[in-house]
Amino acid sequence: MSQLAHLHRRAGFGARYDELQALIPLGYGAAVEQLLDQTKPDAGVAAIVAPGLVPEYPEAVTVEERKLRQQQNRAERDAITGWWLDRMTLSRSPLREKLTWFWHSHFATSIDKVHPAKLMFDQNVTMRTLGAGSFETLTQALAKDGAMMMWLDSNSNNKGKPNENFARELMELFTIGIGNYTDADVREAARAFTGWKFSRTAGFSVKPNQADSGVKSLLGTTATTGEQVITLLCHQPALARFISAKMWSQFAWPVKPDDPIVNDLAPGFAADLDITKLARAVFMHPQFLSVQARQGLVKQPVEYVVGTLRALGLQPSYLDRARVEGALTALNQEPFAPPSVGGWPQNGYWISTATSLARLRFAQGIAAMATLDWLIGVPANGRADALAQRLGLDGWTAATTSALTKASNPKNQLTVALVSPEYVLN
Repeated sequence: MSQLAHLHRRAGFGARYDELQALIPLGYGAAVEQLLDQTKPDAGVAAIVAPGLVPEYPEAVTVEERKLRQQQNRAERDAITGWWLDRMTLSRSPLREKLTWFWHSHFATSIDKVHPAKLMFDQNVTMRTLGAGSFETLTQALAKDGAMMMWLDSNSNNKGKPNENFARELMELFTIGIGNYTDADVREAARAFTGWKFSRTAGFSVKPNQADSGVKSLLGTTATTGEQVITLLCHQPALARFISAKMWSQFAWPVKPDDPIVNDLAPGFAADLDITKLARAVFMHPQFLSVQARQGLVKQPVEYVVGTLRALGLQPSYLDRARVEGALTALNQEPFAPPSVGGWPQNGYWISTATSLARLRFAQGIAAMATLDWLIGVPANGRADALAQRLGLDGWTAATTSALTKASNPKNQLTVALVSPEYVLN
């Protein structure tokens, strides 16, 4: 069960003890295939209703109108955040949500700039729908996505005066990485995306009078359109290594594209750019179950909060929503609001005095409201094991075991467990 728990922590947000028990007869390989199967409807989220969102806010002229617009944006931001947290917590196809989370940080855009919230919601749906298929198809779709185009100023990219923002981030962060292109390549690629426009009411279009229809020279070859540039980038040798490294870093431990582990992953991904096949290669790699992988990541705040709710059988919408979202704000990770186009960093970024205190406050609040019959009924000398079992952990260090033993009651014991190094390490 230890391997299955590790798999579900990384490929999802953690599984309950009863869920892991049901997987034992299947074995590890079959459990991987179950996670990878994106064909079945997700019964866990079937009852979650998508929030009602407006496609465009009316123009705000007066101070009162601007105030109302800000209030509406805040309300819709809260609505889509709560909707996604509910999906993460209740999903029975957790890899679908975990991949959506991964792509949200990889193709990072933020509601702090992108309005209205419906644009961020629509992008999220695109990532969920296409996020396990062809990487090229996903990239082509997101290049024309309203949130992405607003975030990287595509509407100001015109013939004769190209805006390089999207072209640069497409190369540096989304496809091939630094060192595999030149500034001249960026300038030529930017020309290919001139005339690409997005309207909140009409969607994506190309304005011929603002589009540079000439041949562009980049990466040792030529292209004319933006779509051709994306195809060219997706079939660069550096692409397979870059994305394979990002995927391994998400699910195992952080690596660079030149890491030896990438040698095992990149050739297969280069053959067809199939994201599901790459995920399978990661989960079935012998090193994925190694000690280095098990101890290789610090839980990001969303993983920490959602994993806790899943383990305890709780749901954000049934709790004080402000408690859940407030914890994520205190931990500096709000869904739909990555800190930059580079997305969220890993590991050390999440370890500080402030985040440790925020985790403690969240753990205390959750322990105070959770039903703990499963722990209260266990003899005192067995509670440490019961907590490890409930949280999907192999066990505790001597220091954590001592702290759990000294805790005065089950709620305090759960609090200690939730802030322990064993639990915070993903």
